[in-house]
Amino acid sequence: MSSAKVGAKAPEFEAPAYYKGGFTTVKLSDFQGKWVMLCFYPGDFTFV
Repeated sequence: MSSAKVGAKAPEFEAPAYYKGGFTTVKLSDFQGKWVMLCFYPGDFTFV
């Protein structure tokens, strides 16, 4: 897997997501040509 770099194109990835009212798996390429904002909370839903 390649690393993200400031000013460079984001590397392709796949992740579980809550999207349009349900849980699914999304890929960055699913949104090609669109603006994307990625938000994640590593501590959510854990007992940390």
